[in-house]
Amino acid sequence: MTSERNRADRAKAVLDSVKAKRGYLLTYHRMLAADDPDLLAAYDVFYERLTLNPRVLTMQQRELVWAALQVAAREAHGQIHMRRAYKVGLGSPELSDSLAIAGVVEAWPAMQFGPAHWGEWIGAPDIATRYVTMFEAARGAIEPAHADTIAAVCHAARRTHDGMKVHLHRAFKAGASVPAMAEALSYMLLPCGGPALIDAVAAWEEAATAGNCPPPYV
Repeated sequence: MTSERNRADRAKAVLDSVKAKRGYLLTYHRMLAADDPDLLAAYDVFYERLTLNPRVLTMQQRELVWAALQVAAREAHGQIHMRRAYKVGLGSPELSDSLAIAGVVEAWPAMQFGPAHWGEWIGAPDIATRYVTMFEAARGAIEPAHADTIAAVCHAARRTHDGMKVHLHRAFKAGASVPAMAEALSYMLLPCGGPALIDAVAAWEEAATAGNCPPPYV
């Protein structure tokens, strides 16, 4: 009985801590608290470090990445990021720019269909020019380096790594830093999982080996 009471007290303490930091509790928080409160506590430390504590990106840059990433991952449970975006001064126009980037990323497979299957008639450079034109129109007021960073993350989430490499090159050419790109890609761990991030970093390594951008690590 004492052990059960201690476990219940521990679960409540962890849940109270999570709610105090985030302002809400999710269903899986409650499940983990009931099953293994220490696991929830460890996960909460990870989550706080990943996406609550300041890292390299500004709070506005962070939420612009999250908005587009959740579209790319088809993750509707993103209201908390909408609230955080508004809290740091973003509004519908800025968030719409980010979502427009996610939309253009999804045009990539369709646009690549022509050169892949009808290369005798449709040239890859012509298609690439049109893709970049669409992207530039879509990014709106988001500054170039960060817009390309967002696009790279969306391509990584969609596993269109050839498109990701285009934006890696553009992002770093425009002044993006390795830590900023790494932070943006790290958010994929939550909506997309480790395997998607493994492949994304591998694509980044390939782009670096080809001389198109700096490597993710030395």
